[in-house]
Amino acid sequence: MDGGGFSELAERHRHELRVHCYRMTGSFTDAEDLVQETMLRAWKHRATLTDPSSLRAWLYRIATNVCLDALSTPSRSREIVMTADSTGGDARSPLAEITWLQPFPDRLLDEAERGPEAVAIARETVELAFLAVIQHLPARQRAALILRDVLGWPADQAAGALEMSLPALKSALQRARETLRTTLPPDRHEWGSAAGEREREVLRRYIAASQSADVDELATLLRDDARQAMPPANLLFDGKEAIITMWHEALAGGHAGDEWRTVEIAANRQLAVANYTRGPGETRFTAINIDVLRFEGGLIAEITTFGADLLPAFGLETIL
Repeated sequence: MDGGGFSELAERHRHELRVHCYRMTGSFTDAEDLVQETMLRAWKHRATLTDPSSLRAWLYRIATNVCLDALSTPSRSREIVMTADSTGGDARSPLAEITWLQPFPDRLLDEAERGPEAVAIARETVELAFLAVIQHLPARQRAALILRDVLGWPADQAAGALEMSLPALKSALQRARETLRTTLPPDRHEWGSAAGEREREVLRRYIAASQSADVDELATLLRDDARQAMPPANLLFDGKEAIITMWHEALAGGHAGDEWRTVEIAANRQLAVANYTRGPGETRFTAINIDVLRFEGGLIAEITTFGADLLPAFGLETIL
């Protein structure tokens, strides 16, 4: 296969490989770098691809090992920071503990689904709760879980990609599945695969209340046991009361007198918003964060708040 033809065929898989690297790392920024490294490594070793029909699996194998190599280096190794809730209690949240966790724009998930061998990306394999939990797994356990349970690879193919024996793969997979079983909420699969009209109505009210800084209205949209996690800051606000107190303090403190603008976006197959503020005397709005929402029973059960630096990946400017 000539170089130009190889590059064209490999590039068709870039979007889905980026999703794979994102699952492996939990970081959109890292996934961008690692998928580029995958393409470079594939180009360098293209002569070893003896069967062009196996290109996709070959690229996934390279991407997996690129991620494993990156995760084993000191510059990429990261410490999971255990967290307590904001009141000093003993509540924990995997979402808040993975301080490098970033959201993934739905518009790029859509691109991955339009690939040459597209398979629908199941919501539960890209939702933030799942991504945060699997970051607690050792890297090779994580890779085994993704290849077998997310991508559905046969055991022998997954073992070959990871250069593991079948018994070693089985052992790693069992340990990974046990971690998920004991860490993920037992009712996770009842959260639903897509937002319905009830959730979208709550989102519309959430946007309107955010723009008018109406904390009392926002409180009516939260479950009593709602949580707000802020991964970059390793913060968790556990319960409606803690969340509302934090919002009141924000409005009375650094954002006192600000005008708010909230824009609907979508991340990780979840409803989400980007929040902007304009201070007194300012002419333009500046992005301050991204909120990704999870619903239960028609109310907001979880808010995961990220910085605004990734907004360009969502097709938005950080200054409006």
